[in-house]
Amino acid sequence: MDPALRLLRDLVAIDSVNPTLVPGAAGEAQIAEAIAAHLRRIGLDVERQEAAPGRHNVIGVLEGRAKGRSLMFCGHTDTVGVEGMAAPFDPVERDGRLHGRGSQDMKGGVAAMIDAARVVAEDGLARGRLIIAAVVDEEYASLGADALVTRWRADAAVVTEPTDLQIAIGHKGFAWFEIVTSGRAAHGSRPKEGRDAILRMGRVLNALEQLDRDLASRPAHPLMGAASLHASVIEGGRELSSYPDRCTLQLERRTIPGETDALVADEIEALLSRLRADDPEFDAALARLFSRPPYALAPEHELPQALARSAGTDRFVGMSFWTDAAVLGSAGVPSVLFGPGGAGLHSTEEYVEIQDVLRCRDALAALARAW
Repeated sequence: MDPALRLLRDLVAIDSVNPTLVPGAAGEAQIAEAIAAHLRRIGLDVERQEAAPGRHNVIGVLEGRAKGRSLMFCGHTDTVGVEGMAAPFDPVERDGRLHGRGSQDMKGGVAAMIDAARVVAEDGLARGRLIIAAVVDEEYASLGADALVTRWRADAAVVTEPTDLQIAIGHKGFAWFEIVTSGRAAHGSRPKEGRDAILRMGRVLNALEQLDRDLASRPAHPLMGAASLHASVIEGGRELSSYPDRCTLQLERRTIPGETDALVADEIEALLSRLRADDPEFDAALARLFSRPPYALAPEHELPQALARSAGTDRFVGMSFWTDAAVLGSAGVPSVLFGPGGAGLHSTEEYVEIQDVLRCRDALAALARAW
């Protein structure tokens, strides 16, 4: 069995569900131990970095025989939850694919980048430094990447998220908001005394739908497409026979280069202001929860050009999802995305294309030697 596939099977078999997403979940402790041990076996110097209590990044370093530039391969070790999956940690091969939670997102990429380091280490790195960074918590707040860049830098980085072996030079950002509409509690038989916060949130939802249509009609980014928004979580009301005095909506706004947090917040606040102008009794408040910026690297940059030569492609793309590349890029580390294909991210049937994992490994090894 190819070493990359063996490693991938071992990683998928480890429960590393993000404990912030699923309270009480296993987290990244076991997979961090396994990766640290594997990196030592293939000849890398290893450091563990605590990003949060009990949650460790693992960094492996391969030094070249001569001084030169540094290159980082980075991937996250946490996964989303497994509700609805019959055997999420049983890596099953079928029709050239390996199934299991995290197989595509993103243990396939992690296995490829680690095995690329093994390939390079066997012959020795001629010059420079290769850094392997396996980080925690990308599926929620990227605590791992935030911690990583406080201590580690490189002249360039490849984040091995699933891209179907395309080179992604950018991706969208996101911003999370909360809107609360206020009403007045009253018995359901007394409509003159009550004010329905849920119906008022309905006005907000209608306006947000119109804003989303407007976003779709604007000029799209050439690689990332149009900005968008969606309602994510809503709750309100206390009982059937009462007017609800409060309704809470949490929403996500996906952003493209050129859009700032202030811009998107102002758009939503303007929407609420129009609703207040239409009804003096309309009461709603907007709060920002969390955001991450979009990311883009010029296609002319040396990194995507070098990876294109190593991977045998000349096509650059943008991704709709957010990744740790934005954290690295904001810290001054030029980054691209490059990883194997598959399907089922965050779904009950997830798999990665086995041959893609091997091709990704070979391209990364070639890039490390050339860089």
